Amino acid sequence: MMKRVPFTGDEKTSLHVALDRHRDAVLWKLDGLDDEQLRRPMTPGGNSLLGLVKHLGGAEFGWFSGAFGRETGPLPFDLDADQDSDLRIEPDETTAGVLAFYRRACEASDRVIAELALEDTGTAWFGETVSLRWVLIHMTTETARHAGHLDIMRELLDGATGDHNRK
Repeated sequence: MMKRVPFTGDEKTSLHVALDRHRDAVLWKLDGLDDEQLRRPMTPGGNSLLGLVKHLGGAEFGWFSGAFGRETGPLPFDLDADQDSDLRIEPDETTAGVLAFYRRACEASDRVIAELALEDTGTAWFGETVSLRWVLIHMTTETARHAGHLDIMRELLDGATGDHNRK
């Protein structure tokens, strides 16, 4: 069942549900596709559905865990060595592994969201102070943006459209 942002909910709950709704849409875009379809480059730059999910996992860890001083665990890329490595699926990476990474990142983010108040602050990777409220808004925007990319890629693969239901 698709999550719905509460019409009269408190701010933190509403922001969290909005993010979670887009996370669900991201995962739905992968449903029913085989490994080759998930890895297939769909843009001239080489982006794939699975690569965008890997990127979003890294963004979740960076913005929630990293900014608020939480452990991220090992990351399956090295942005210092290659700034596009979070978008690329390496031959030794599995679909299950990338999905587990994304789920682990979202679970870690959910713990940060549960533990902090919207006004609590952390430090972004580029040194600026950010509030949890700002990070929730940013990650909802980032996730929705990439869910749109995934929607187009999915439609090109098999004609499926929408954010949670095949038409």
